[in-house]
Amino acid sequence: MERTIQKKLSVGGGSWVTVDVYGEPDAPGLVVVPGVMSDAHAWSRVAGTIDAWPSVVVVNRRGRAASGPLTRSYSLRTEVEDLGVVLDEFVGTRALFGWSYGGLIALLAADDRPIPQVIAYEPVMRPFGRHALPDLKRAEEKADWDRCVEIVNRQISGFSAAHVEELRADRDGWATLRRLSGPLYAELGALNAAAPPDAMARLAVQVDLVIGRFNRGTAPYGTSFDTVRQHVAHARVHELPGHGHLAHIQAPAELGRLLDKLVVL
Repeated sequence: MERTIQKKLSVGGGSWVTVDVYGEPDAPGLVVVPGVMSDAHAWSRVAGTIDAWPSVVVVNRRGRAASGPLTRSYSLRTEVEDLGVVLDEFVGTRALFGWSYGGLIALLAADDRPIPQVIAYEPVMRPFGRHALPDLKRAEEKADWDRCVEIVNRQISGFSAAHVEELRADRDGWATLRRLSGPLYAELGALNAAAPPDAMARLAVQVDLVIGRFNRGTAPYGTSFDTVRQHVAHARVHELPGHGHLAHIQAPAELGRLLDKLVVL
């Protein structure tokens, strides 16, 4: 489906979020919550392949253009409340889908209000990437965004130096990663500052947790996935064969088809 409108929603405290709407704007559908180092644009190809819902709303979380600033009071709770504003705007949302940090936000939102279905792709939770926070803080203080991209790929995701150099060779892609690294330290700090509840998504009727086959049982994403799973006892678990954490970039059509299959009618 094609993007039909973009909306700007005030979330209070001098900030706002924008949302990209695909399909029928007034038809209740799927709300997508991207994670760290990602924005609504990065999810356009996935949204364009989805057919099972009449609409797809992709949240551009605060801290990335064209949404507003994080603000000084930013926390994980801020993200959950921002998502609540989006859900109030799109009344009757049938499903929430969150990726990585966005998956955690979606699961926590389903503690605040009844949601028919929550789908989370490799959600992360505390402790995740805590060891990299000191280096990220120093890089942010120097506005060294190249260093931030290196840290998230090498120290947190565990990719090789060769992989980072391949990313750097794509000048436009590297520029995007530099831009998206701006809120990285604050987001990772918020993730690790919030004590998780004993259970998550308690008001969701159906919860589906998805992991890429390449990350099954391996750090950091597979092990964090296992931790999340312990907090969502009623979840169904699914695997996306042949892929890892960046399926929305490397295999958007496959990820879209998987989401279509998980729809609860």
